[in-house]
Amino acid sequence: MKKINIKFNLKKSLILIILLCLLALLGNITFKLIVKYNNKKEFETQIMSFVNKNEKKVFSIDNITLFSSSDAKNKVSTKTNFTLENIYAFTDIAIFINNNSSENTLENTLKTVSIENIKFDNIPKKGNLNLYYKNVNDFAKPYIPTTNLITQNLDFNIISKETTDFSNPVLYNNCANPITLSLVHENIKTDYTIMDISTPITYNGSLLKRCNIPLSTIETSLSFDIYITNNKDEKYKSKVFIKIPYKYNEKSIYDGNITIKPTSNFIFYRYD
Repeated sequence: MKKINIKFNLKKSLILIILLCLLALLGNITFKLIVKYNNKKEFETQIMSFVNKNEKKVFSIDNITLFSSSDAKNKVSTKTNFTLENIYAFTDIAIFINNNSSENTLENTLKTVSIENIKFDNIPKKGNLNLYYKNVNDFAKPYIPTTNLITQNLDFNIISKETTDFSNPVLYNNCANPITLSLVHENIKTDYTIMDISTPITYNGSLLKRCNIPLSTIETSLSFDIYITNNKDEKYKSKVFIKIPYKYNEKSIYDGNITIKPTSNFIFYRYD
């Protein structure tokens, strides 16, 4: 009987020891998990604080206006036909930089602005694409500003005094005027003759339809980086993507021209 009690007590003691070890192990694991969770939350708080600080919305682009139409250069007319040497489509682009404040401070006013890393996507097989700076007073006019061809980068002259001369790249330091560009797709068709002279030619987007130019053959898009330095010498950058609009919903450039304001939400991120 005594041996049975001893065995029973040993069994109870062993079970108790095992339970105590399990509780200790569980407590240790729980403690480590709590510490890990607290460290994770603290790290996340620090990271989010850093991200929020660096993603402060000082400059953004919330508004872009695009106007597309068409025209032709070197038009020759005879009694029996029209000959068009260079049929081209153009899209004028107005990009409004928002400084997100009703007050002008060193932080949200412009010191330098440049456009760099210009790229064309889905380049059409026919014709050639060029990007120009365009005088805001010529916006939506069938005019190619050949003297303002952008070959690599475009640097703006930043001003604070009122001006009416926008023939060269100019921006007010308080972001009052937009960046105005023109993407021109030239030589879509060259030396094209229209035999039907009974119907007058309208030199706008309907010209593309009359000259049998499918819109699918001229579709393209554009991307570039805009760099800003503010008057605190902080540097910001945003990459802008623009799909050139030749049709939208039920409308198209075939109707004469097309104007759209695509959804825009480009934020400038501080990198220095």
